[in-house]
Amino acid sequence: MSALRRKFGDDYQVVTTSSSGSGLQPQGPGQGPQQQLVPKKKRQRFVDKNGRCNVQHGNLGSETSRYLSDLFTTLVDLKWRWNLFIFILTYTVAWLFMASMWWVIAYTRGDLNKAHVGNYTPCVANVYNFPSAFLFFIETEATIGYGYRYITDKCPEGIILFLFQSILGSIVDAFLIGCMFIKMSQPKKRAETLMFSEHAVISMRDGKLTLMFRVGNLRNSHMVSAQIRCKLLKSRQTPEGEFLPLDQLELDVGFSTGADQLFLVSPLTICHVIDAKSPFYDLSQRSMQTEQFEVVVILEGIVETTGVHI
Repeated sequence: MSALRRKFGDDYQVVTTSSSGSGLQPQGPGQGPQQQLVPKKKRQRFVDKNGRCNVQHGNLGSETSRYLSDLFTTLVDLKWRWNLFIFILTYTVAWLFMASMWWVIAYTRGDLNKAHVGNYTPCVANVYNFPSAFLFFIETEATIGYGYRYITDKCPEGIILFLFQSILGSIVDAFLIGCMFIKMSQPKKRAETLMFSEHAVISMRDGKLTLMFRVGNLRNSHMVSAQIRCKLLKSRQTPEGEFLPLDQLELDVGFSTGADQLFLVSPLTICHVIDAKSPFYDLSQRSMQTEQFEVVVILEGIVETTGVHI
């Protein structure tokens, strides 16, 4: 069994099966029980290694209206496909609405029927129907200015609508373009080049039992004011009988000595000394393998090239 474990690693466990189980080949004469390698069931993580939290909020009820009170942040947090859908839908609705307003003015003034009369001055020149009204709006909103369609001085309501169109267009552009810019500048992709070791180890270092893992930066651009913190997520029960499903404990990785302030130009080894103040102090090697807990590492810093805090 130890040879099999050395060969296949700890991701598999050895189980003993008999020939009476369904789907198993019968044993030959003189053969003992068969051994089969079965993958261990992976534990569900609270925080994935890509930084995504596996938390879903439920039973919010009327509290969902709070998301609309902070609409800008809600749009930034949406996935890209929903952002693009809202971006296209908002501009399309705004354009159709404003084009309809120009068409209504032309319709109420009778410009649609008198547009080809030689001595008649319409509100907007060369607007005969809704497509021409839509083209006029696009030309003015995008500041193309072909010169074929234009507002005349005989239409005060058109001048007021033009001022309203300019203000509304500036608001929509500032909101949507700002939202897209903030979403594109989010440093989530920058975290892809920050690598952590696949496994953490516990061994002796400087005569002390120490939990260690490594972190490295793949890019040549440095992280300014990089700081690292570790949290231990573990369920526990208080002496009063209260059960805390996700109790957060701080793991000291050099806060008192300043070792948590990193100069991340090369891979560094982060150390947590397992002393009397450590949450791991009362755990044995066997209990640590069976205990349900999770260590979350938080690395913060400022990207040198963009100045964005990640």
